[in-house]
Amino acid sequence: MLTKGRESARVLRRASILRQLDQEQSAAQVAGNVGASSKTVRAIARRYEERGLKAALYEKPRPGKQRVLDIGQSQRIVAMVCGTPPQGMARWSVQLIAEESVKRKLTPQVGRETIRILLQSHDLKPWRGKNVVRGGFK
Repeated sequence: MLTKGRESARVLRRASILRQLDQEQSAAQVAGNVGASSKTVRAIARRYEERGLKAALYEKPRPGKQRVLDIGQSQRIVAMVCGTPPQGMARWSVQLIAEESVKRKLTPQVGRETIRILLQSHDLKPWRGKNVVRGGFK
């Protein structure tokens, strides 16, 4: 594992810690060698003794927050933004997109920050006019 380098840096560092501990180095020596605290070295050693190698090398999966918009809703909102804005409006604004997506029943509820992040991930800036490049490069 240490010679192939196909794991994350964290996993490789933990494996290095375990190998050095196996070579009977103290926690303080190992901590100095890998750039970690002695507390971290002892915690990794304890996890190895109590729960085995896999628990010592890998972290538990983190739950994370559930997505506000599913993929279908995101696609429908992006398609709406790529179209023309509602009558009487010159351009889409983030707040207008949030209101229209609820009004058109694309989503039950959505905030402007969710819309802003969605637009940013698709590199869309509908509130700007067309970006016109003036002058040319030679």
